[in-house]
Amino acid sequence: MFIGIDHGTTAMRFAGETGQFKITREEAKSFTIADLSPICLLEQVEGIALCYSMGDNFSAITDIHTVKNRGVVSRDGAGKHIGGGTHVFDAVAKSGIPAVVIPGLHRGSPTDPRFKAYSHQTSPEKIGIAYEVCHDLGDDVIVSDVSSNTVSLLVTTGKIIGAFDACIFAPGTQHGALDVDAIRRIDAGECTANEAFQHAGVNFGMPESERMRTVAMFSAMECAALLLLNPRAKIALAGSLAPIIAPEVEMLLGCDVAIYDEWCASRGLARIARDVFNGTTDIIGISVDL
Repeated sequence: MFIGIDHGTTAMRFAGETGQFKITREEAKSFTIADLSPICLLEQVEGIALCYSMGDNFSAITDIHTVKNRGVVSRDGAGKHIGGGTHVFDAVAKSGIPAVVIPGLHRGSPTDPRFKAYSHQTSPEKIGIAYEVCHDLGDDVIVSDVSSNTVSLLVTTGKIIGAFDACIFAPGTQHGALDVDAIRRIDAGECTANEAFQHAGVNFGMPESERMRTVAMFSAMECAALLLLNPRAKIALAGSLAPIIAPEVEMLLGCDVAIYDEWCASRGLARIARDVFNGTTDIIGISVDL
């Protein structure tokens, strides 16, 4: 049995071939490796693939005992820091179960160099999403993961080309890019940049009646932008908002859209774990370093 662990914005999700469960990031602070029992008996776990934060300190899928500083440059930056993800990472590392850590996409990643205009493209759980979607839809896909934040990613001929991170383009419900008003508030000392990022989603700047239409429009725009690089790519939506915004996205793009739920990342990570521990050396263009 192989297990994938998704370090999401509001929760941590655990998935295997026979089950899945999630806990809040606050609850994750008391996680023990025995808590994997809803999925399978502990002695049945053959390998784990997990994410931690932005995953920006390494660029290959790497043994958990090899990454430095849990695979991040710094815990400072965009996002809310609670401690649950740190505790889960350390519990897995101490468990004795073989485990790999998935990198995010950043300037050290094997993506189209033009995407490296920005230091960070996506956090590592989106790699799990892309891998799961490619398993179903083939080697040319665009995935827009839509929930607290929105991140869209392009895969061409089975290789990751690049992605738009949450702080660059489309807003989610909680997070979004920093606009002129946010920059003014930061410069005036009214908030930090991270606080502004965490309050740039549609829940804070849009009337309730327009929130989902706004998320759908910007998600579709990211997909349309990535179609410039691969017009034959199939489109998929993932995340908690995927089924809500799918009809609007389909209307805007003029094509069918595949829908994946909030478990897509953890399931994809479990699939990565299985393939890596069975000898795969390349996961949609990301090398494996064990």
